[in-house]
Amino acid sequence: MIRYAIYFVPARHSPLWRFGSSVLGYDADSGRMTDHPSSEFFISEFDQSYISEPQKYGFHATLKAPFTLSESASEQSLCEAAAAFAAERQTSHAEPLQIAALGPFLALVPSGDPSPLAILADDCVRDFDMFRAPTSADERARRLPASLTSRQRALLDRWGYPYVFDEFRFHMTLSSRLEAQRQARFRRELERLYEPIRTSFTIDSIALFKQPSPSNRFQVLRRFEFGGGTAISRI
Repeated sequence: MIRYAIYFVPARHSPLWRFGSSVLGYDADSGRMTDHPSSEFFISEFDQSYISEPQKYGFHATLKAPFTLSESASEQSLCEAAAAFAAERQTSHAEPLQIAALGPFLALVPSGDPSPLAILADDCVRDFDMFRAPTSADERARRLPASLTSRQRALLDRWGYPYVFDEFRFHMTLSSRLEAQRQARFRRELERLYEPIRTSFTIDSIALFKQPSPSNRFQVLRRFEFGGGTAISRI
């Protein structure tokens, strides 16, 4: 089952991209594993359970959650729509992100006004929904609807994902689910590593990710630069 997703990712060679990819041990541009930071924590305490969940998806912020293509859609038509979508957008800048706990997860979240990012996500949810196949019963079950609010269940049934529009929160996940003590130790390490590169960042593209099968990790298929430029990955 091939899945696609629309994500925001930092520029390929930026310090933010290198930071996130090294923490997760996976570079979604190349599709290859990469070295973790060479710090005492990663040498002596770290194990795969810290990042095994987000590593499957690569370093990113979700704009349009993973979906399978509808019968009437194709990868080519999805790419063409993404190029047209990006061509109509203008580059903007966002204030630095910060490390935060989102329940049992650690992530980078906005420290300033998140509305430009939320608007971009809202537009992606709407504009790319025509390419999404209806949510299957198995997919719906995986989203754990029993734990969702009635509003989130309604969004899941309409848009295939419960955390959109008023339920959306921009974040770039950096950990698996962690119990409190392990999360606190990992958070201190991530804050230490992130602080030297903590700066504003540019929102100048969207990325189309592809997962060829459930056993594969997601990988960048193409990046679409705002204003019409397009970068193509190694896939």
